[in-house]
Amino acid sequence: MRFIAVLLGLVLLAGCSAPAPSAPAPPTPPGSVAAESSQPAGLAHSVPTVLDIPKIEAHSTLVQLGLNSDDTIEVPPVSTPLQAGWYSYSPTPGEIGPAIILGHVDGGGQKGIFYRLKELLPGDQISVSRQDGSTAWFAVTKVDQISKSEFSADDVYGDTAAPELRLITCGGSFDRAAHSYRDNIIVYAALVG
Repeated sequence: MRFIAVLLGLVLLAGCSAPAPSAPAPPTPPGSVAAESSQPAGLAHSVPTVLDIPKIEAHSTLVQLGLNSDDTIEVPPVSTPLQAGWYSYSPTPGEIGPAIILGHVDGGGQKGIFYRLKELLPGDQISVSRQDGSTAWFAVTKVDQISKSEFSADDVYGDTAAPELRLITCGGSFDRAAHSYRDNIIVYAALVG
């Protein structure tokens, strides 16, 4: 029960333009769940290398993100706000389950890779190039802006029956006292090819 309470209190740092207290990492996803017959079958494991979102002119190589020594999730360095990162304890993009990619909204006085993330709409295309030479294509299904205090780990990191993608950054107003944005922007997308 305590574990669930900690997860429900999760506050992500992705996209924050100033240092802030770290937050608990999402759980490491368990094994794959069988895909439903009407959804694309999952791709084999292959580390993602490049993210492209044409509508918002976002293009970034992907660094691998893990856990900090205090078991909080790493985020790309705020000093390089145009760098996105893949959370390596999530499925690789195209595998069954939710692949997690984090990026900054801004940092160091400049716009971040996910500065325009909130502009995405259902149907917009996202591609992720993979180390095996393949490209996983996703279509946006939903975009949420939620208060960090209402962040739902189950909705974002919970198992899915098909290959999905989550793009996460900060948004909303900036809390100067906490040195952090008050909200998260979360893009949900499903594999389409």
